[in-house]
Amino acid sequence: MLVLLCLYVPIAAAYAQKQRITGKVTDATTGVPLEGITVRVKLSGTGTLTVKDGSYAIEAKSDDVLELSAIGFKPLTVPVNGRSVVDVQLNSTVSELTQVVLVGTRSGGRARIETPVPVDVISMSQTAYPTAKMDLTALLNVSAPSFNYNKQSGSDGADQIDLATLRGLGPDQTLVLVNGKRRHQTAFIAVYGTRGRGNSGTDLNAIPEAAIDRVEILRDGASAQYGSDAIAGVINIILKKEVNHLYVNAGYAGYYDHKYNTHFGKDLNQYKSGGAIDGNAVNVGLSYGVPLGKNGGFLNFSGNFVKQGKTYRQVLDTNLANKDALPINVVRRSYGDASKTTGGGMVNLELPFADGKTTFYAFGGYNYKFSDAYAYSRHFNGNNPNSSGHPDRFPTDANGNLIFYPDIMYPVTSPGGAANDTVFDPHIQNRIRDWSAAAGIKGEFGGGWTWDLSNTVGRNDFHFYGDKTFNASMGANTPTHFDDGGFSFLQNTANLTVGKEFAGVAHGLHLALGAEYRYENYKIYAGEEASYRNYDPTFFKATGAQGFPGYRPSDEVDANRSNIAGFVDAELDVTDKWLIGAAVRAENYSDFGFTSNYKFATRYKVTSNFNVRGSVSTGFRAPSLQQINFSSQYTNVQGGTITEVKIAPNSNSITRAAGIPDLKQEKSVNASLGFTWKPISSLSVTVDGYLVKVKDRIVLSGQFSASDTTLSPELYQTLNDLRIDNAQFFANAVNTTNKGVDIVIDYNKRWANQRFRALLAANFQDMKIDKINVPEKLNDSYLHRKSFFSDREERFVLASAPPVKIGLNLDYGINKFGVSAHVTYFGKVELYGYGWSGDLAGSGINPVVGLDSDPDKLVPELFKYKGKAVTDLAVSYKFTKQLNWFIGADNIFNVHPDLGVVEGARLSAYDSESGGAWDAVQMGFNGIRLFTRFVLTL
Repeated sequence: MLVLLCLYVPIAAAYAQKQRITGKVTDATTGVPLEGITVRVKLSGTGTLTVKDGSYAIEAKSDDVLELSAIGFKPLTVPVNGRSVVDVQLNSTVSELTQVVLVGTRSGGRARIETPVPVDVISMSQTAYPTAKMDLTALLNVSAPSFNYNKQSGSDGADQIDLATLRGLGPDQTLVLVNGKRRHQTAFIAVYGTRGRGNSGTDLNAIPEAAIDRVEILRDGASAQYGSDAIAGVINIILKKEVNHLYVNAGYAGYYDHKYNTHFGKDLNQYKSGGAIDGNAVNVGLSYGVPLGKNGGFLNFSGNFVKQGKTYRQVLDTNLANKDALPINVVRRSYGDASKTTGGGMVNLELPFADGKTTFYAFGGYNYKFSDAYAYSRHFNGNNPNSSGHPDRFPTDANGNLIFYPDIMYPVTSPGGAANDTVFDPHIQNRIRDWSAAAGIKGEFGGGWTWDLSNTVGRNDFHFYGDKTFNASMGANTPTHFDDGGFSFLQNTANLTVGKEFAGVAHGLHLALGAEYRYENYKIYAGEEASYRNYDPTFFKATGAQGFPGYRPSDEVDANRSNIAGFVDAELDVTDKWLIGAAVRAENYSDFGFTSNYKFATRYKVTSNFNVRGSVSTGFRAPSLQQINFSSQYTNVQGGTITEVKIAPNSNSITRAAGIPDLKQEKSVNASLGFTWKPISSLSVTVDGYLVKVKDRIVLSGQFSASDTTLSPELYQTLNDLRIDNAQFFANAVNTTNKGVDIVIDYNKRWANQRFRALLAANFQDMKIDKINVPEKLNDSYLHRKSFFSDREERFVLASAPPVKIGLNLDYGINKFGVSAHVTYFGKVELYGYGWSGDLAGSGINPVVGLDSDPDKLVPELFKYKGKAVTDLAVSYKFTKQLNWFIGADNIFNVHPDLGVVEGARLSAYDSESGGAWDAVQMGFNGIRLFTRFVLTL
């Protein structure tokens, strides 16, 4: 017994002694090492934080317990059980904006609240279900503070590409990545519509929602890290990696707008209409993953299908004695959202090699979209006082008599007992094909260096068709469907990045170096001859297909360019509290030359729950091939006068005669300063102010007329020699300053069988136009300066985003039931019309209208869209662990923007860009949207 006791005492004493415990903490979902995780010894209360690679070291007794906690992750307790190495995986909480982020850093990922620049993380599993929204752009619009887009209507293609903005900048000033690799842009460039005019951008909706795990939005300039287009920030779309799980998301949605749906105004006999519930939409999303190999590989398949009908919206009260009444809209009798059918799929693959240090990966997909939208209305007689007759746009026989097409034309009642008029609304159709493919190999080599070699290619083809329309110059022989041609854009990016962690430098240095080569090609291809030609020898009849005349052989282009870039990106933990990051990037373009950019960012832990962060950087955006080479010629016919309008590319003789210089890069200076705060475990607060100055923003100019004898002799002569009546150009025309603040407050609490979350995401911003860069040849008179960039165009730039957007999301659940209420406030927006009256009527220069009571009294035609709040409400029920049901309504109170009309001048309505009662602003004009959705996960 004595011998046993003698043996037990030293053993027990050794067991009670502290020992060195080491380990690594990673994200349970992504496998990313987690920095800044608190590791605390339960009995002694001592603690430490994990470093950049997720590792930690601490002293603890072998029978003690480790407690791990961090913002955005579920706390975890782990018994030591005598081990000297304790590796841990942490699961993230349901909070969307508090996860580990990969964008903005090449050091392996950081918790969102620990980053030196603001990043939002939006989980599709939390965002896409309790809503009627079926597009990624629409989902992000109510999820991230400074992300904005406005649905266009009747904008020649802009209806189908939802160009979005960050921090009020241009759609092409935000770079989009997929799995960290550059995504190609669309071939489309916005020429009409109130948003993104003169810009291209990335079609986010071409990526199936079912394929997406989460979306990271870096709200800070990042050109020095990622290259062109990242002036406003970066959107990184992370694809799913799940295996052995089937995901099915099936839903229906439809608009019930009892106030403005033309179904409820059929007795007017003026407008096209659908059902009481229109815009009916169904969607199905699927994804499934299978494991590959024996080393954790996977292959995930995903696909989406969406089919949506048209909406029809007009002001139905035409009694102008009433406050909110408007006259009959003779500009666009069919006004609303286009119909669309879209479907596509993506794959995401990773296959680690047997050595465990090398991985092959690939992802890509295909998306097809077909849409049908109404163009502006055509009237044969113009019997309504507000309309004008255009028999030159209708097919007639040799005697000038109308050839009536009952499936296209329709009669409308004329006021005062006048004869009915005959109307048709041309259809603009788009077929959009989009594909992408990426493949690469990543791994490690001697000395702890990591490497990643990849190639990404993508192509977008945008094809226009005219339907239920005519080439009136062909008379009785006119077809009613036309191939109008289109354009395509291809981008191929090859990239090599190497990196290394230097643990012995201060508290850790991560260094990344890389090189990139990118090739781009842009083409315009002509439509069929009947889509653009005038067959009338007298030229009385209008030229080409009505609604959207086709691209001509003279518009065709096949342009390409390449660029090569190199970068260095470093992050240094000076201490366990102070992080600094720096990046420098140099690029050389084959078409406009060399550029270099820089970035510095820092974050300091004032206390364990309060961080201060900030950054300063320079940025750039190369002029797109679309902006350099877009060309279009179309015919306006007004009052029997034919005018040829040319959008001239940068190399055109008209552009040169106007003194428009070669397009050059847009340059920016970005600065941000903010803080993150976690006063209690369930609450986090981030506040970030920003300032962005952009020089030489590229826009589309106004039109210059060949009849203007005050133009320079060279421009005047060139226009007339080419028989072009009006011309406009792309130019580096505008310098702007954006400043604002983003606020995100996230409260997340679980107790017993209940859960509650409140998320406030707000943006307050202001933009100013510092300078309009008028070319010398056009800077000789007020008229020419304003024609170059009018008051109306200035307003469109300033209204890229509302000055205030506040989103409040409230979610509560108990057992199997859940309820969600999302309120989004959109601030006031002001836009000009074209101007009905005065010497410059229709130009957008100092636009004015006459009052109804006194037409000679002119007032500014300024449309004031007041701030409005929109409420979405949904309830859910979990039938089983695998099946959830959602039902509810977006915009449940049927809120609309204010009417786009000047008070006291309602007879001058419909002078907006859209031709409807509203511009494309704020929450849209379709009203309440009912929905139901089933989500199955097996």
